[in-house]
Amino acid sequence: MTTSIHQLDDGAWISVNESREVNVSDLWLLARHDFCDCELADFLAEGFVEVGVEPPVIDARIAGRCIVCGTEGVTDWLTVGRVVDPADGEFYPVDFTSVHVPRQRTRLARPE
Repeated sequence: MTTSIHQLDDGAWISVNESREVNVSDLWLLARHDFCDCELADFLAEGFVEVGVEPPVIDARIAGRCIVCGTEGVTDWLTVGRVVDPADGEFYPVDFTSVHVPRQRTRLARPE
C-alpha cells in the first residue's frame, strides 16, 4: 500500500494520506546545526520548502527564523514524523518540544 504525502496551502501543512498532519508556526529547538551562530537555535517554522521520504521517515526542509538572533533561512532536513506501517497509514509525529538535529540528505524519495 502507498502512503500519500503532500505539501498544502503554499507550504503551511504536510498532508499524510489526505489528512493535514504537520503545520508550520511550531518552535523547534535545533542543536548541532548550520542555521545560525546560536548553540541552540529557537527556530520558528514559517513554511515547508521541501518534503522527502525515506520509509518509514518523513523529513522536511523548513523556512523560518531563529527568534534568538533573527537569522532567516531554510533548515537542513528535519524529521517530522513516521508512517511505520503503510497498510494502516497511521502517522506518528515527532515531539516538536524536544531538541532536533538537522541533517543533510543526498537521496530522498520525493512524494508525488
